[in-house]
Amino acid sequence: QVQLVESGGGLVQAGGSLRLSCAASGRTVSNYAMGWFRQAPGKDREFVAAISRSGGNTHYFGSVKGRFTISRDDASNMVYLQMNSLKPEDTAVYYCAAKGGTGSYTISAGYDYWGQGTQVTVSS
Repeated sequence: QVQLVESGGGLVQAGGSLRLSCAASGRTVSNYAMGWFRQAPGKDREFVAAISRSGGNTHYFGSVKGRFTISRDDASNMVYLQMNSLKPEDTAVYYCAAKGGTGSYTISAGYDYWGQGTQVTVSS
């Protein structure tokens, strides 16, 4: 079992930055690829970013490429999402997730553990 707790969300103006954190407990996150997803009101949950077990490979949703950066610190059992140049369309609840198996990083069904989410609101 892995427990994930997100933090760092909040209200920010367009063009601003936020850093989301995901604290893991239970098993070490080094055993998992990690991902961030988001869900806006009335929309499906969508992939944002993922990082491989080794940290050597990262993947991003098209609209966040160049603005968001995912990273991991296995020694601290933490995963981060640095979000820059935020836009109102980035407004959503952001979820951290852990993936133990193989397969696409972009499919939410492939992730085994999820946090409770943190709200990010970007005002125009």
